[in-house]
This record gives sequence, C-alpha cells and structure tokens, in this order.
Amino acid sequence: MSKFFLHKKGFTLTEMLVTLTILAILATAVMPLAKTAVKREKEIELRRNLRLMREAIDAYKRLADEKKIEVDEDSYGYPPDLETLVNGVEVEKEEEGEDRRSSKRIVKFLRRIPKDPMTNSFDWGLRSYEDELDSDIWGGENVYDIYTKSKATALDGTKYRDW
Repeated sequence: MSKFFLHKKGFTLTEMLVTLTILAILATAVMPLAKTAVKREKEIELRRNLRLMREAIDAYKRLADEKKIEVDEDSYGYPPDLETLVNGVEVEKEEEGEDRRSSKRIVKFLRRIPKDPMTNSFDWGLRSYEDELDSDIWGGENVYDIYTKSKATALDGTKYRDW
C-alpha cells in the first residue's frame, strides 16, 4: 500500500494551467494601466516643455518691450525663431558708479530646444503674431506661440495641439 501513496515532487498539468491562466488575467489587467501611466508621463513632459518655451518667449518679449534689446518693428517684440532663444541676445546693462558706463551682456532664454515627447522630435509647431488662429502654417515673421504637431488626443479628451 505504501507504493500508492508515494509523494512525487513537481506540479501537475492542471496546477500549471491554472497558474498560467491567473497570470494571463493579471497581465491583461495591468497592460492598460501601464499604457496610461506612460501616456500621463508624456503629457506631464509636454506641459513642462511648453511652459518652459512659452516663458522664454515671454521673457524675450518683456525685454523687447522695455527697449533693452533691439528688435525689428515687424516682429512686435517676439523672437524671430526658437534658435534665438537658445543663442541669446545682447542686452544693454548700465553699470552703477561714477562714470556710469553702458556695457552689453548676452542673455540666453533656453539652454536648448526641448524635445516634443509626443512626436519624439525637435520639430515644434510655431505660430506667428500675424498668422490666423487655426493656421497650421507658420508665417515665419516671429514666434508668438508654440504647440506640438501631434494629432493625438490627451487623456482628458482634448487635442495635444490645442494645449
């Protein structure tokens, strides 16, 4: 009788199938959550990059309005392109003291042009002050605003290009 009750090591086929089925169900439940988490991270990075570049454009505009940098009258005080924000501009700086000399310094607004996380490129959509509101074509005169060229929809239902 002891021959029939020998305990063999290992798993039965039924135990393996049940375990694999449970793992497959858990994996299918986790995959949409992982995709949503990745999309949310990209959205956060997109918001951060847009805010960074818009603040740089606003800082350039502020200096132009204060007449601290020379700009073309046609540009309305906005930068001609994104590279200008990276390369910087010369700003008049008055030094305090008896002789009150005027010197120039370079002010840079961005370290580099950030990558668009939605299109995975450095190619951003640009809007000129003279462009129509819904225009997809940049007039080339100045950079009034910036947007992503992605046509995808965000988690909240809005289009990324409208951010």
